[in-house]
Amino acid sequence: MSATRSEKVSFEGALGATLDARLERPVGELRAVALFAHCFTCSKNNLAATRIARTLAESGIAVLRFDFTGLGQSEGDFANTNFSSNIADLVAAADHLRATIGAPSLLIGHSLGGAAVIAAAADIPEAKAVATIGAPAEAAHVVSHFGDQVPAIRDDGAADVTLEGRTFKISKQFLDDLDGHNLEEKLGAMHKALLIAHAPRDEVVGIDNATRLFVAAKHPKSFLSLDSADHLLSDKRDARYAANAIGAWADRYLPEMDLEADGETADTAEEVTVEETGEGTFQNWVVARGHRLYADEPTDHGGDDTGLSPYEFLLAGLGACTAMTVRMYADRKKLPLERVRVGLSHRHVHAKDSDGVEDKNVRITEISRSLSFEGDLDEATRDRLAEIADKCPVHR
Repeated sequence: MSATRSEKVSFEGALGATLDARLERPVGELRAVALFAHCFTCSKNNLAATRIARTLAESGIAVLRFDFTGLGQSEGDFANTNFSSNIADLVAAADHLRATIGAPSLLIGHSLGGAAVIAAAADIPEAKAVATIGAPAEAAHVVSHFGDQVPAIRDDGAADVTLEGRTFKISKQFLDDLDGHNLEEKLGAMHKALLIAHAPRDEVVGIDNATRLFVAAKHPKSFLSLDSADHLLSDKRDARYAANAIGAWADRYLPEMDLEADGETADTAEEVTVEETGEGTFQNWVVARGHRLYADEPTDHGGDDTGLSPYEFLLAGLGACTAMTVRMYADRKKLPLERVRVGLSHRHVHAKDSDGVEDKNVRITEISRSLSFEGDLDEATRDRLAEIADKCPVHR
């Protein structure tokens, strides 16, 4: 697993609006560039989009994910958009990549975004491979989610439709535009490698859609079963599985690229970076020399409890440094120390008895540490190891 960077970027979309985007890129070697299209009315910060982009970046593939016009943090009026403008936004995103980091050789689309990358593939010549996730066989499939509002849209020219708890104004021109796109026909003429990833029990876009797409496509084409995943890949394990499979599959088709890497290596990058993931309230990625782990808060502090809290990281650093310091001393002195265990806890106490504290309402942090040494050690040696533990650089 390699270190990655997440960069905020923007570019002009098809309708002239500024589109908000996020580029996930590896630190070091850059294997390829990919473009990701999110699901209908979702955003670039959708859990599946975020997780898949970051997983691919860990394998050396830079991924640009962006909000279509009028969605997420992008400018523009959603009511003026349609499937054709989404396709044009994708082409604009590819143009931006071409002018900056390098043209995308891999296109990935989720749900209606999958239909969009199929339709846009012909206009992005550098794209050698296309991967869809839960994609419909026809763009007009999305109309099935508009319920009894479809007649009102056609009769009145527009109507409000509530999807996933949010209200969108859908216009008649949006419906008319959907009818003008034949994805199966486009697949037959695409001449690019295709991977269709679909969950057999997808209740939003049925598995029959994958069958139609697969039959319409020319070889090379592949199918990936997402097993028990739901349509949005809500379980992070499903998203990571899809990303890893897409990366492994695409490696066969991605050309050798002479692309500039991020310019940073493990020797020149920051020692530790902490960056919000966009998931939950407090979740952050902590990256150090390519090692990645979550930081979060417990649920009773408003977090999702997906990783260590800041104080737990502090205690972990002190504990690890203590154990390593004792181990180095014991090995140097050839002491029969079999195992070191360091237990740590912290609490906030009133500072009223502390010297130099003027505000008696201030609290200070008190850290308690217990040491356990396993091995055939006499009492004097154990006392000496306890003294050495206090010489740990973090402790000092």
